[in-house]
Amino acid sequence: MPTRLTPILALAAALILPAHAAKPFQGPDLSGVYDCTGQDAKEGPYTAVVTMALEKSQSVGAYGAYAFKMDVPDFGTYLGQAVATGSHIAITFALTDPSTKDYGTGLGTVSVRKGKASFQKFYYEAEFKGGNHGFERCVRR
Repeated sequence: MPTRLTPILALAAALILPAHAAKPFQGPDLSGVYDCTGQDAKEGPYTAVVTMALEKSQSVGAYGAYAFKMDVPDFGTYLGQAVATGSHIAITFALTDPSTKDYGTGLGTVSVRKGKASFQKFYYEAEFKGGNHGFERCVRR
């Protein structure tokens, strides 16, 4: 029985896999350097510079995958990743000093007007100083 099943499974896989083949990335490329202002519930107002770079090999159809870096003067560098589609962006981030437990997830709205991209996000950090959240607005240079 297993010998007859193997060709059937191979045929089924051949029929299914092309339907799931990745389409080239067709969404707006949000790569670039962004100037940001934010309001953190524990730390107060801040400024930051965000750099996002499209990961072409992981971006498909309308879905973009990005390397994410945020530099906050006098505080540190956060590294992470972002995914975006349409007007939505999700970001994970972590301060490079893990002892602070300063890491979290952000959800935002993207806008592209006259070629200038921006995003606004809400973020949540479950472990930073007993729990934290904030808001941020970033505009591409």
